[in-house]
Amino acid sequence: MYKLTEEGKKYLDEGLPEKNLLEILKKGKTTTEELKEKMQNPAVAINWARKQGWIKIKQGEIQVDKEPKEYPQQISLQKISKGEDLTKQKTEELLKRGLIEEIREDIVKQAQKQLEKEKINNLTPELIQTGLWKKANIKKYNIEAVGKKKYPGKKHVLSYYIEKVRKVFLEMGFEEEEGSYVESSFWNFDALYTPQDHPAREMHDTFFLKKPRKTKMKNKELVKRVKKIHEQGNNESKGWGYNWSEEEAQKLVMRTHTTPVTVRKLQEIEPPAKVFSVGRVFRNETLDYSHLPEFTQIEGIVASEKVNFKNLLGYLKEFYSKMGFEEVRFRPGYFPYTEMSVEPEVYVKEKDEWLELGGAGIFRPEVTEPMGIKEPVLAWGLGLERLAMMHLDLKDIRNFYYKNDLSLLREAKINI
Repeated sequence: MYKLTEEGKKYLDEGLPEKNLLEILKKGKTTTEELKEKMQNPAVAINWARKQGWIKIKQGEIQVDKEPKEYPQQISLQKISKGEDLTKQKTEELLKRGLIEEIREDIVKQAQKQLEKEKINNLTPELIQTGLWKKANIKKYNIEAVGKKKYPGKKHVLSYYIEKVRKVFLEMGFEEEEGSYVESSFWNFDALYTPQDHPAREMHDTFFLKKPRKTKMKNKELVKRVKKIHEQGNNESKGWGYNWSEEEAQKLVMRTHTTPVTVRKLQEIEPPAKVFSVGRVFRNETLDYSHLPEFTQIEGIVASEKVNFKNLLGYLKEFYSKMGFEEVRFRPGYFPYTEMSVEPEVYVKEKDEWLELGGAGIFRPEVTEPMGIKEPVLAWGLGLERLAMMHLDLKDIRNFYYKNDLSLLREAKINI
């Protein structure tokens, strides 16, 4: 069997060059130079037309000498495209000209064998190459049938939300900062003016490392300033009034929040500055539908002499608005290291309820002064999993990590 080459297909669609040449000459004589502007491959057209005795060239002009009634090779191309046979002579003419090519005998046999089937479910390469698919009794496809679902690899749903959070803060002009999962109690608690007898520092809230158990405090001057703040306070407070222990501050913990990341940054920044972080935190919580021993926290600070409490509410409202929550409200809160303090809430229309998503406030001078910052510092720590739960309409926070529910990864509609 034979099939058209790419050049053969082109000539079948556009006509043989010699045929197109005669169509041009019917309108009048032309020169070889003029012909270059009127058609492609004029040399090929002239060569084949002269072989057939259809044209003559006189004094540089090309004219029709004998107009054919038909174009045999054009007809041959049409027959080949339909899978019809040609005479040996006509076949050899097209082969020499490179307009057809031979299909291997084994491919032809395979295609003919497939034609013997009562119904053909799939088009095979052999049927397509030989063109015999045109003669095949192909089974009709039910275009309404439900196909087998495929589940390609994809990111975890929380990864989408983390990327969205990063994008929002970067758009708002923040700089991203990262920190270690393991922190000293100094940075996790003491630098945040959390007293050493605070309940949050006890074993039932914090994971303490067994080995290594402690770390060395390198910045001795900073340690002295924090110690003084805890014991004596400053011009605006009396401190906590106890004997602060450096040994207690040296204990290593799994960080209970990402605030140490931004507090560490206070030593380096020169206001005005805006910093955020997104990272995993760890707390010794009882695992249930609304609590996890590890989760993701969104942290941010804005340090500037021009910011105030209204700016804090504005930043939070803008953030939640960009995350898809139109209604945001705030209620008073308390944290050892901020004053004034608030807890932002967003309205979930589908559930007709307000949901609290974190804490925020202005860092107390007891936090910022030891770091060398005199300007106001807005700060917040927000939960990511609860935010994602509302978008995905989940009722159990354990779905993200512990239930191994593949349907969540496969079918969750990320709407942010």
